[in-house]
Amino acid sequence: MAHDGQRSDLFAPLELPVFRNIWIASLFSNFGYLIQVVGAAWAMTELARAADMVALVQTASISPMMLFALLAGAVADTYDRRKVALCSLAISILSASGLAIIAWCGMLSPALILLFTFLVGTGMALFAPAWQASVPEMVPMQRLPAAISLNSISFNIARSFGPAIGGLIVAAAGATAAFIVTALFYLPMLGVQLLWRRKHEPPRLPPERLWRAVVSGTRYAVHSPAIRTVLWRSLLIGAFGCVLAALMPLIARDLLGGDARTYGLSLGAFGVGAVLGAVSVGRTINRLGLEAGVRGSVAAMAIACLVIALSRHFWLTGGMLILAGAGWMMSVTILNIVIQTVAPRWVGGRALAAFQTAVAGGMALGSWGWGWLANLIAVQGALLVAAVALAASLAVGLWLRLPTSLDPVGDTLHPDELPDLDLAISDRSGPIVIEVEYRVQRDDARAFYGIMQDVQFIRRRNGAYDWSIARELADAELWTERFHCPTWMDYLRQRSRLTQADRALIARAFAYHRGVDEPRVRRKLERPFGSVRWRDDVPDTQVPPLWQVSSGAAGP
Repeated sequence: MAHDGQRSDLFAPLELPVFRNIWIASLFSNFGYLIQVVGAAWAMTELARAADMVALVQTASISPMMLFALLAGAVADTYDRRKVALCSLAISILSASGLAIIAWCGMLSPALILLFTFLVGTGMALFAPAWQASVPEMVPMQRLPAAISLNSISFNIARSFGPAIGGLIVAAAGATAAFIVTALFYLPMLGVQLLWRRKHEPPRLPPERLWRAVVSGTRYAVHSPAIRTVLWRSLLIGAFGCVLAALMPLIARDLLGGDARTYGLSLGAFGVGAVLGAVSVGRTINRLGLEAGVRGSVAAMAIACLVIALSRHFWLTGGMLILAGAGWMMSVTILNIVIQTVAPRWVGGRALAAFQTAVAGGMALGSWGWGWLANLIAVQGALLVAAVALAASLAVGLWLRLPTSLDPVGDTLHPDELPDLDLAISDRSGPIVIEVEYRVQRDDARAFYGIMQDVQFIRRRNGAYDWSIARELADAELWTERFHCPTWMDYLRQRSRLTQADRALIARAFAYHRGVDEPRVRRKLERPFGSVRWRDDVPDTQVPPLWQVSSGAAGP
């Protein structure tokens, strides 16, 4: 992807009023979210001093992303994303307000802290895919990496100052005040979402059922090598890199001998580093590339964990937290950019949700694991183990490599015509069998077969199953591609999900065809045994055709 210069890459999206207003509002909501986490974590240290209970605050905050992100992504792709965002914000506001009321009444307990932290996180888990998947609607594709970086900067500006402010609020007025401020800071985002006049383009096909949408998103991720690589790398980085966030209250209390202010300043140092990392993403990608950028970021986190484990001086620890924050945010932002670049618009929310699930799942499990380990071998020992684990994870990049460039897949191209039909079927008729016949010269057989293996991924991730490619024994130049779709509607969706990149690859396969006409496409309604009523007195139910006969539909 071309870059027009660092200023335009980083700040150009802010010239667009809709993105600018929502970005500023997101800054307030991020402040509120982090202030709530700080208040909850420090309140937990006062009610339960065990390391695993303190670490569970991080788990309660992150686990909703792991549990609900895929569902939230399906909701974001199926319904109006603005309305989804409004409902999600309402959940977070009501949960933060409820926590403030309970704290005000003096009824706060470790279980209630974890419960309401989980509920606030649930609202944000539902909000995140809808908001991030809406960014491509607000900015042109060439500005998308910059917009993603700005979203990361928004969160980490809040991380830089929010924890310190949260620590001061807790020290001066208690956790109740922190929870009240959280609820108030969500209101600006609620306001701008209400004022946003999103242009909702109705889909040409009926929306999928929610569960089917979740399955479609999962299937796309499984059959997309680039997305699958990003998800595995995100899971590992989340699990190992979360150690500092999970143990930060204990680092401040046990290693540095500090109080709530020390904890807030430590989180602030991590946030400053994260802002620096987000600002540097563009330059890092241009100079080092995607893979080297992620590896360097993970190596920086490993070094920081090692030094923090041995340090007892705030300034040295603070410097290493800046380094760790930069490494964390740079690695996560690069992976986020890859996801939003390689995923087509129709599955954008679900691809982002899968990415967030991987990161959040790693963080939730890792936070619990690091807290448990800190109970066994103390905070210093846990940090030393984390440094070794982060260094060892660098080897993963040897076989799970990121793409070498950021080439967008392009928008989906909806077919203008429906296939020819001579049978009355409904959208639920199926299974549908598709056969594509190619005539390929003998000398091109191996190259054609290689390209068809890539075509297989396109068919499968867009909804097909039982894909195969066969060669005729009596006519060695005749090849038949065969796959199934569950229903006629699933087949139409499968056709409509082809992106520009998908069609370019299929065109390469078609280029090997040496027949007079284009490859012949056969579409059949499969009739399993027992599906047809053969007796004359019990005829088949006549379903009025929902799809009229048309001519000239090209491609499978």
